[in-house]
Amino acid sequence: MSDAATTTNDTVLTEVRGRVLLITLNRPEAMNAINTDLAQGLLAAIDRLDNDDALTTGVLTGAGRGFCAGMDLKAFAAGGPPKGFDGFIRNGARKPLIAAVEGFALAGGLEVALTCDLLVAAKGIKLGIPEAGVGLFAAGGALLRLPRRVPYGVAMEMALTADPITAEQAFAYGLVTRLAEKGEAANVALELAERIARNAPLSVAASKQVLRETQGRTEEEFWDMQAPVMRTVFSSDDAKEGPRSFAEKRAPTWSGH
Repeated sequence: MSDAATTTNDTVLTEVRGRVLLITLNRPEAMNAINTDLAQGLLAAIDRLDNDDALTTGVLTGAGRGFCAGMDLKAFAAGGPPKGFDGFIRNGARKPLIAAVEGFALAGGLEVALTCDLLVAAKGIKLGIPEAGVGLFAAGGALLRLPRRVPYGVAMEMALTADPITAEQAFAYGLVTRLAEKGEAANVALELAERIARNAPLSVAASKQVLRETQGRTEEEFWDMQAPVMRTVFSSDDAKEGPRSFAEKRAPTWSGH
């Protein structure tokens, strides 16, 4: 199924691909820099992903030459930080979200990518947090999330020098999980998303939740945290559908309930 549509405005486009929502940042003339319209459009797209039972996962990409150049500095100078951006940066999506990066993901653009659960990147692209070079610092979550996904020294050097790393370096560190040929990042990300979407939606969302919430917990705290999630998933309709479809030798039909 394909259902092309805009979200709240044409700076962020959405298209349904089966159980996958393709989300495209659509300010190519501004290198997809984040202003209030784009921030609010992105929030609307994430809300659609999280609240539609027919969707399991999302792919986030950018139109034009790059993924996202970060904050729109002209808009920032005129009116301050983009309204709505903080909500996405703090909370991300409840369902799995894959960043498909072409060209570059810099400053807030890399922070948007780091809010996603998996990164697919085209070979040779640049990923960086250059804020220190313009009198700012990476205040959109990179200093929290980057050291969890690359070695501490690499994150520190990126922050202090403002120099980017390549997709190949990011792949070696584990930040990028799949490399794509130039122009193919979205297709590779969609293939990965479609593979994820073959699984039960509640199981996928729960796996993401538990993995992310293990940070900083003791083993005892982990088991306590996981218990209510386990009760919800294991008592769901999909938990019955999985074994039934296996016994009947057919593909499962997931309801998300």
